[in-house]
Amino acid sequence: MDNVTPLGGDVYEIDTRMAGHAGITAGYLILGDRPCLVETGTSTSAPVVRDALTSLGVGPDDLATVVVTHIHLDHAGGVGDIAGFYPSAQIVVHRKGARHLADPSVLMASAKRVWGDKLDTLFGTLSPTEATRIRALDDTDSIDLGGGRALASHYSPGHAKHHVGLLDSATGDLYVGDAAGVYLPQTGDLRPATPPPDFDLRTALNSLTLFDDLGPQRLLFSHYGPVSDVPEILARSAEELRIWVDLTRQAHTEGMDLDHAVAMVREKTRERYAAPTSEDAETVRQFEMLSGAPSNVAGIMHWLDRSSPASG
Repeated sequence: MDNVTPLGGDVYEIDTRMAGHAGITAGYLILGDRPCLVETGTSTSAPVVRDALTSLGVGPDDLATVVVTHIHLDHAGGVGDIAGFYPSAQIVVHRKGARHLADPSVLMASAKRVWGDKLDTLFGTLSPTEATRIRALDDTDSIDLGGGRALASHYSPGHAKHHVGLLDSATGDLYVGDAAGVYLPQTGDLRPATPPPDFDLRTALNSLTLFDDLGPQRLLFSHYGPVSDVPEILARSAEELRIWVDLTRQAHTEGMDLDHAVAMVREKTRERYAAPTSEDAETVRQFEMLSGAPSNVAGIMHWLDRSSPASG
């Protein structure tokens, strides 16, 4: 299938075709003794992901585990649907997100307030998963992949309070979710992902330090794809966070409203990122909608409003 890319080590990248677009959100299949899907994508992407797994020889009773880095709908919106397609699979998530997969009503109501009429098109509806099928991870935990292989789970908040990074013992791949930001393979740019309401600068930087200390061989971004320059990318991620926070703090201190703050931060950061080619412009536009300046600045503003002046 044209949306499946082998990455070596029995790992396959699956383009979930979020909202019908290519290159926005990736899921990953680890095809070992106990096949494991990392990230489901959205609810509307679930049939795309199922077809990809079928093409890789994973039938309805073969998938052992579904694990999500966090419960935002572009990562976990398809959990309920995928759980229905694969009745033997255990659903794995950090304990702070587990109740929202069993009862998504609060999460969906919050998403409706943020996205409004775009919700159905972008994400669809997260269906509930039977609580008995959900495994809640502790801050440090492990997921058995069979054959002596495991995913070590490491609590990594800052982007979201229910976020984990996942380190593959066989390949050294680290599934970073959104904790290291959003990587655009078309331009090589890395941008922060600091949405409300959970963003916290110090916590986010601590999570990046944790990732570096784990010594991964490769970072697998949910947005989007594999990156091998691990120390450089993690350092860039921390640098981007600090720059966006400093600029937003300046706007906040000057009393700017959100629209003016977004415009200022966009202008001040424009030269940090490559201009997309005409072929890549639509993909970059989709990234901007999903995790762009309005969301990032709003998340930083929210953190500043609830922080003391000395925070960060």
